[in-house]
Amino acid sequence: MHANYRGLGLGKLVTQKCIESVSQHTAIMLVATKDGEPLYKKLGFTTVDYVHKYLADNYSGAHNIASNEYTIEDYNESDFAEIVRLDAVAFGDKRSNFLRNRIKQAKHCIVVRDHQTNIIGFGLSVQGPINLMLGPIIAPDSITASLIINTLAKDHHGKLRMDVPSGHAEMIKWLEQNGFTEVNRPPVMILHAEEMPTRNNTLFTIAAQIFG
Repeated sequence: MHANYRGLGLGKLVTQKCIESVSQHTAIMLVATKDGEPLYKKLGFTTVDYVHKYLADNYSGAHNIASNEYTIEDYNESDFAEIVRLDAVAFGDKRSNFLRNRIKQAKHCIVVRDHQTNIIGFGLSVQGPINLMLGPIIAPDSITASLIINTLAKDHHGKLRMDVPSGHAEMIKWLEQNGFTEVNRPPVMILHAEEMPTRNNTLFTIAAQIFG
C-alpha cells in the first residue's frame, strides 16, 4: 500500500469485505506480509505453515541432474484436464479458471510424461516486472521438480524467483546449491479452518504468494 494511505484502516476494510463475501463455512487462506500479519491475526487468521521465498540473480543451469524415466514436453491444450487433476490433489482444491489464465500468462509451460505417456508433473514460468516466477511446479519427487526447474530456467538471463512450501528439504538443498538464496519466510494463514487442505506433497513451488 502507498505510504500516503497507510494507517487509515483501508487494509482492514478490504479484508473484511473479502471475508464477508463468502460463507463462514468456506476456508480462506493467504500468505501474509510482515506488515499484514498483525491485521490478519486480529481478524481471526491463524498460522498453519510457511513459504520459503527463494531468489537467484541468474541461473547457469544445473549439470548434476538427469533422468531416463521421463520425457519433458511443451504444454498442449489437450493436456489441460490432466494438469487440473494433478493440481487439485497437489494444491488441495480445484482451480481450473486460475490455471487457464495462468497458462495464458506463462512464458513457458511444460509437462512431464512417464514411459506410458501419462502426465505426472508440470511447471510454468511467468515473467514479472523484475523476476521470472517459476510456479506452480508439481512433480512426484524432488528430482523431477529439479528437472522442471532446470528446463524452465536454463535459457533465462536475469533474476528468478520461487516460493517453496515447507516440507521439501531436498528441493531447498538443491536450490541453495544452484545459486538460489532464501530471502523471506512468510506465514501461510487460514480463517474458518484449523489446518491446510489435504495435499499429497507434490506441490514444490506455488504460483505466487498472492495466488497460492
